Amino acid sequence: MNDVTVAVLGTGGIGRRALELSTHKEWLTPVAACDRHGIAVDHEGLDVAELLAATEGNIASGDEPGDVETDGGAAVKRSGAGKGVAASTQADSTETPIDDVIEKSDTIDAVLVALPNLEHDFIPRVTDRFVDADYEGVLIDVLKRSRVIGMLDEREDRLVDSGITFVCGAGATPGFLTGAAALAAQSFVDVESVDIRWGVGLRSGYEDNRGTVREDIAHLDGYDIETAREMTDAEIEDVIDEHDGVIEFTDMEHADDVLLERAGICDADDVSVGGILDVRNDEKPTTTTVTVTGSTFDGERATNTFQLGDETSMAANVNGPAIGYLKTGVRSNRNGVYGVFGPAELLPGF
Repeated sequence: MNDVTVAVLGTGGIGRRALELSTHKEWLTPVAACDRHGIAVDHEGLDVAELLAATEGNIASGDEPGDVETDGGAAVKRSGAGKGVAASTQADSTETPIDDVIEKSDTIDAVLVALPNLEHDFIPRVTDRFVDADYEGVLIDVLKRSRVIGMLDEREDRLVDSGITFVCGAGATPGFLTGAAALAAQSFVDVESVDIRWGVGLRSGYEDNRGTVREDIAHLDGYDIETAREMTDAEIEDVIDEHDGVIEFTDMEHADDVLLERAGICDADDVSVGGILDVRNDEKPTTTTVTVTGSTFDGERATNTFQLGDETSMAANVNGPAIGYLKTGVRSNRNGVYGVFGPAELLPGF
């Protein structure tokens, strides 16, 4: 496969790890990265090491310029004249980072949308901006919420007309585990249930994983996506403290359900997603497991189980599949296949 150039929208935990992973992929060249305050572009390839070093502990947020960020109680260095990407010597400050990336997108094969999902229509609205700018290529995200898939489907005709291949929900769950369920389902002619149970350990804590933790808290009883979005960092920390750093989730609105349904695996109502998040330890509080129960063509009822190794990090399980789906998306796009696709649709058909 020919080389692929990529832009990364958002340099929080997912965006940073995607950039780091790109240095292990000879075929993948990051040429643009942005956050809310800055943009770095080099069509020959960004200096990823410099960008990550300059922004370590200095991720752009809504904090006042004089605030000191901390990690486990210790002050974290601040680099350069600005926050986040703007601290890099390769970057410029900007008030319109996404528009600036779009303006440079003619030679960008794929765009990883590593942005928060705390407004249901945020990623769909970002998609509209690429369509309006006549972008041709691949958009890929790691969104979590089921309802966002429908918003993207509503845009499919425009995406096809524009020559865009959109791979949605392509992280760990949904994404990696959605694909595992789709493969496990191949043994059956009828799938009764899919149960996804994840475990994540984040010793680096809320500070380095703000978007992920905040989105997960929106699934707790008494919270929703609107209340989680409005919570202060201190209020998020209070919720973490109330659970002693270990938070359990059940019946989550994760897009695995609609993504498996659209691939013909099972009804969305037959899919359940839950998990345990430990914000203070890297060791996973439970093994991440996918169980698919169904009946075979010869009348047997069985359960296929897929487990992730406890040693693999959340960053590896999100960004590895995302980059893999990105590569598949680019191959499809170069073959003239446009529209909206979920992870399970890029695997053997059921």
